[in-house]
Amino acid sequence: MRVDRAELTETLEDAGLSPYQADAYVTVLELGAAPVTRIADASGVPDPRIYDVLRDLESAGYIETYEQESLYARANSLDEITEDLRTRATRFTAATEEIERRWNEPSVEQSTVSIVTRFETVIKNADEFIREAETQVNVSLGVEHFERLRPALRAATERGVRVNLSIHTPDGDTEALPDAADLVDVCSEARHRRLPSPFVVIVDRTKTCFAPHAGSTNEYGVLVDDRTHTYVFHWYFLTTQWDTWEPIYTARSDDPPIDYIDIRYCVRDVAPLLRDGATVRVRIDGIDTESGADRVVEGVLSDVVVTGDDAVDAETVASYGGRVGLIVETEDGPVEVGGWGAMVEAVEAHRITVVDVE
Repeated sequence: MRVDRAELTETLEDAGLSPYQADAYVTVLELGAAPVTRIADASGVPDPRIYDVLRDLESAGYIETYEQESLYARANSLDEITEDLRTRATRFTAATEEIERRWNEPSVEQSTVSIVTRFETVIKNADEFIREAETQVNVSLGVEHFERLRPALRAATERGVRVNLSIHTPDGDTEALPDAADLVDVCSEARHRRLPSPFVVIVDRTKTCFAPHAGSTNEYGVLVDDRTHTYVFHWYFLTTQWDTWEPIYTARSDDPPIDYIDIRYCVRDVAPLLRDGATVRVRIDGIDTESGADRVVEGVLSDVVVTGDDAVDAETVASYGGRVGLIVETEDGPVEVGGWGAMVEAVEAHRITVVDVE
């Protein structure tokens, strides 16, 4: 494919030559060896500038000058020049591909998963994450690690963070469990898992610390700072470390106001009330799924939304694995509320408070 003079000159400018340098170089290519005065006449370079322009081209390796009755100029070997241009073209192509890759893939800062080799690193990060918690903390640990995290758990509970604590003991030994009095100020609810279990800490739906239980063949840990990956650990915690085990302590009252962090537990409890004709008033603290701004919704529940299972009487939260939502009647009309990762609903709930039941 042939390229006209103007386009060739413009391309050389893109490659780093000045307009005068590009014009002079193309002229030298067209004339071959020629006196400098003729190059000036055939190009658009002013006579007073031609010597400086050619000197710069010679320094860059594009041309060479020599004396023959007067000063002449001719193009240097093309190998070096064409190789430079090909290298630049390759870099532009690589840059284009990298731009496309970064456009299509999330940055490392937005999605971070780290593998570590020491449990000490895992528990240290867990302590830091818990101290920064704003809404909820789910913890599964052995009694040997409870004392290590007690100060951080106490501080989170004092800030009003919902702390769910699952404790496992060797061979299901209940004698090794902390007394209820020791649990009052460190969690909202505690349950005893009577099987060996991994160490798991999940904070504010975004951060996870995980390590296999002590009997595991390989010693390693996983640190996660990402909503999508943390959602997987969240379900693991609910279905294996929490939902099937009996409470050994709870600060929750059966009388309103009752707080829920997970919408599925709320739906499980309020669905029977709605069927019985009760009036259930709620307050939803969350975010608007369209704008991402904080949003508070207050009103009366008119219905629950459950897909994937026609029954909403199951006790285990795993039975509510499909889409789950609430319909709240407000002064401005009905608002549909979803849980973690809500997309089709108007609001993603971070805290649901059953204010009153009549």
